[in-house]
Amino acid sequence: MLNNKDKVDFILSIDTEEEWDWSGTFPTRDFRLDNIRLIPELQEMCNSLGVKTTYFVDHAVADNADSVALIRPYLEQGQCEIGAHLHPWCNPPIDEEINEKNSHVVNLDIRLVEKKLSELTDALQRAFTVRPTAFRTGRWGIDGPILKLLADYGYTVDSSVYPFYSNEFFTCQGASLNPYWPSFEDSLKVDGQQQRILEMPVTVGFNRANFELFNRLHEKLSSAPYRWFHPIGLAWHMGIFKKIYLCPELSSTEDMKSLIDKSLVRGQRVFHMYLHSSSLLSGATGFMDSKDAFNDIAIRITNIVKYLTSRVEVNFCTITESANRYMAQDGQ
Repeated sequence: MLNNKDKVDFILSIDTEEEWDWSGTFPTRDFRLDNIRLIPELQEMCNSLGVKTTYFVDHAVADNADSVALIRPYLEQGQCEIGAHLHPWCNPPIDEEINEKNSHVVNLDIRLVEKKLSELTDALQRAFTVRPTAFRTGRWGIDGPILKLLADYGYTVDSSVYPFYSNEFFTCQGASLNPYWPSFEDSLKVDGQQQRILEMPVTVGFNRANFELFNRLHEKLSSAPYRWFHPIGLAWHMGIFKKIYLCPELSSTEDMKSLIDKSLVRGQRVFHMYLHSSSLLSGATGFMDSKDAFNDIAIRITNIVKYLTSRVEVNFCTITESANRYMAQDGQ
């Protein structure tokens, strides 16, 4: 367990994107970007807390001059980092069929991924006059060929791994919860040779310290025939065990405090909180059920930052700053 003299890194990353009803179709044009107007207020709050931000910006935002103008001053003042966020459905060239499967980058032909990545990287460089070196796929998921492509394009950090998560299109099960050098053969495995791009997962765990054990139980109870009796919901409401995300959209302050406590017991040194910019706007996506989404998210971020700093000494850093610190320590 870490003691009070140990330091941990705290990263806040924001998927900075268009808003749309997530239960509907994926937008390919005429993007709604009202949520970006809330970024300055979010950034000023983070500045007051001493928190640095990482904005994973997608093509719809990078291609909109008004949106760029709202974010760029904070980059110029050294208060944030701009990373790349690839939403396939709104990132030229759009040569694929727009559907649920193809909304996950890992399901696209690697040649199309490269074309989209090239366009996104150039758009971000034009918009912010800085070439991004951190990347996250839209809707999570990564594989070896895409990681190698990212490295070839000069990216040094990826954050597309969502621990303890899987769906019919990809899995992140078995990935490290800590920064690691991913294999170009299997992105979920640590590679002792490849040191061109570092994986920085977001923070996910349980309200019990043995994350691996309770993840196996969660997986078991989520499968047939057990899921028919809704055991996960019962376990959650009774507090027996919960999967918890360090995400103010998905988790309450108390649940995130529990995740922090259990992660500290495990010796975790990087705490990576994430959210979607679109969730800052009440009712924009249908994802976060709140009449005042911005205020609820802001309160949870503030509470967690204060709680973490009451437990240990914290380095507030962008994702690349944290990755560089890890790389320096790993090389010692």
